[in-house]
Amino acid sequence: MSLNPALEPVRHLVGTWRGEGAGEYPTIDSFHYTEEVSFVDVGKPFLVYSQRTWSPEGRPMHIETGYLRVVKYETVEFVLAQPTGQTELAEGPIELHEEGFTAELVSRVVNSASAKQVDATKRTIHLDGDTLTTSFAMAAVGVPMTHHLSATLTRVEGE
Repeated sequence: MSLNPALEPVRHLVGTWRGEGAGEYPTIDSFHYTEEVSFVDVGKPFLVYSQRTWSPEGRPMHIETGYLRVVKYETVEFVLAQPTGQTELAEGPIELHEEGFTAELVSRVVNSASAKQVDATKRTIHLDGDTLTTSFAMAAVGVPMTHHLSATLTRVEGE
């Protein structure tokens, strides 16, 4: 199957990535985790995304799933669902580089009635060859936009 032309700017994302990350937030203790992310080409103008994390002891932590698409080679749209009761629509410009890209995505968040309140998020995705670096900030539970997560992943499958 050939990649949909709309996805050309993010073609190098296709595959599975794994690495280490760290988290912090004013309302919790700092922590470390292992992360695995997959971007799957299904022959449509979007990639299917899945992410999961584990504690250093191997205990499952966070998981999310969604879809990533590129609009007019200029904007990335990332639609995400989380089992904690939030959905995110993250959007932002994509800056292309020879070996990848950088995208700064700002989101609108919808919370379920039972979820902790998350007002907004910001994700930065930086791809450079076989290294994927991510950072995540959020405004949640009364705290203004604050850094929460960062991870560095390397390609383990694909391309």
